[in-house]
Amino acid sequence: MAFNSLFFNHEILFCKVYGMEGKEKLEKLFLKNGISFYIKDQADRPWERWRRGNPSEKSVFTVHINEADESRARDLIVGMECAQTIDS
Repeated sequence: MAFNSLFFNHEILFCKVYGMEGKEKLEKLFLKNGISFYIKDQADRPWERWRRGNPSEKSVFTVHINEADESRARDLIVGMECAQTIDS
């Protein structure tokens, strides 16, 4: 099996998403458009769990995608207030 080594298994940190509604909206958008992604809950860190005691504090998630999908994913999230891209 031959793979294009340029984009095979090249995961990049793409953006942060704030709130559960924003996370669900982004998941649906990426699934609908065939973008492979991984979402990590930032509350896994001990100090974030402590801060989460405040119910008004929104959850923060980091989104990782394949490098090959970056430009398409950027176009898709334009105007989403709950998502903030991470420039490398």
